[in-house]
Amino acid sequence: MKRWLSLFSVVVLGLLLTACGSSDSASGNSNGDKIVIGYFPNINHVAGMVAEEKELYEKTLPDGTEVEYKYFPDGSAFMTALETGEIQGGLVGPGPAMNHYMSGAEINIVAAGSTGGTVIMARNGSGIDSPEQLKNTTFASPRVGCTHDVQFEALMMREYGLKSDRLKGEMKHVTGKPATYSQLFASKRIDVATVPEPWASKIEEEGHGKVLIDTDEVAFGETLPAAVFVTSKELVENDSELVQNMVDAHKEATTFIQDNPEEAKEIAANKIKDITDQELSKSVIDSSWERIDFTYNVKLEDLQSFANASYELEFLKEKPDLKGLVDTTFIEE
Repeated sequence: MKRWLSLFSVVVLGLLLTACGSSDSASGNSNGDKIVIGYFPNINHVAGMVAEEKELYEKTLPDGTEVEYKYFPDGSAFMTALETGEIQGGLVGPGPAMNHYMSGAEINIVAAGSTGGTVIMARNGSGIDSPEQLKNTTFASPRVGCTHDVQFEALMMREYGLKSDRLKGEMKHVTGKPATYSQLFASKRIDVATVPEPWASKIEEEGHGKVLIDTDEVAFGETLPAAVFVTSKELVENDSELVQNMVDAHKEATTFIQDNPEEAKEIAANKIKDITDQELSKSVIDSSWERIDFTYNVKLEDLQSFANASYELEFLKEKPDLKGLVDTTFIEE
């Protein structure tokens, strides 16, 4: 079983973007236009880091295209940037992409970035040894309704009949950045957390928490993309060649990760340190990597199942229909 990682308090459950900005910023022809790619500084987004380090977009985009990268702390900030044309595409959690699509945003998911990486952990010393013991406990997720929150709450409700206080249930919900969970465990402010990598491995290394439910048993843990590559539907319709250029670079980055895991780990560790000023040990990187599968393949049915769970948990007001969200044209051989 492979594991995945997410570094920053992110992957949120608000979906993604409307049309990309002006035709000047998105045309991507050879007249010196600029393309901005966005991603998060976490291990689920290593494809973005590898593409930047190896200058893969510079190789696939038309000559004369200036390439810049912008880093985001959460899905909401990414979606706003995509909607306003500040970026032309990049990696974001599936939750924000789906929610924004359901709200009318004209976007397309054109590839996946990775799967896995969500772990449910219990505080050491809490006396919690099984999910059945989570009644009347306090759990943390990065944000209300984010991807990791839905994975946790869907599992609790479906398998153990437990709900958060948001649904008048038996578990108290608080939010916070995953990077702070180790301290929250140490100070006994939370009992349980739904933790994206690399923070699960870091908590284990520091001895403040233990894995209660691993990636393969978390809801949608092995099938749901932890990151998806998104762009505007306007760009897909008006400049499909440019979108193909971007997806080709993303596919090349993903293949590089699969073929060169040790070099990709080094790139990830260095990039994360540069962006966040936080250094991860090799053991944390290695452990996180085992929970993640890097792939650009994406299936609409996997996203639809997740969206249905979001509706079941009342994060979405209307029953979701994601038809038209995913366009696999650009990843097909």
